[in-house]
Amino acid sequence: MEQTTHLWLFFVMVFGIILLPGLDMAFILASSLVGGRAAGLSAVAGIIAGGVCHVAMGALGIMAILQLVPAAFNVVLWTGALYIAWIGVSLLRSDSAFAEVKQHEARPHITTFRQGILTSLLNPKAYLFMLAVFPQFLKPEYGVLWVQAGILWLIIALTQAVIYGGVVIAGDGVRGWLESRPSANLALARVVGGLLIATAVFTGVQGYRGV
Repeated sequence: MEQTTHLWLFFVMVFGIILLPGLDMAFILASSLVGGRAAGLSAVAGIIAGGVCHVAMGALGIMAILQLVPAAFNVVLWTGALYIAWIGVSLLRSDSAFAEVKQHEARPHITTFRQGILTSLLNPKAYLFMLAVFPQFLKPEYGVLWVQAGILWLIIALTQAVIYGGVVIAGDGVRGWLESRPSANLALARVVGGLLIATAVFTGVQGYRGV
């Protein structure tokens, strides 16, 4: 009973954290708007796969290194923020949010999947979670730590699939409506581009750790 309550508490915390807009959600929304539902789902799959890497790195002690050496954390933070900002600038410079849709859709979705993994690995919110929250839910009295880590990752992955899947459906629906409206299409490109840049700046400022 105590262990079940323990897992429910973890789920509640994960749900709230994933629901907050961040780099992962921004990337998934942009992928859905530009490439449609298939591209969006490929992005979600990449983000979830990146979560495996986070859990593995936490178990191997890399998180401890990032915690002990703030400069290393800042490198990850700024790299992720710059990556999302670059996507935003690309949208600001485009003539339309869907100017290169055909070219995007012609690419293998494995490309978007890989970009999703990269976005997840460069997301400072994930590292903060792994440093501050995740270790608190690994209890030696509950059994093998690797098994516990796998169960916690499964909770994270399922929660991401539900929340980010909703983002994909919403983004794909908006995309279908805007394809026949060039002026609104252009405005969306500017708005999404600006939001991505704002998200990157906010992430960089809020997550910065002084050396």
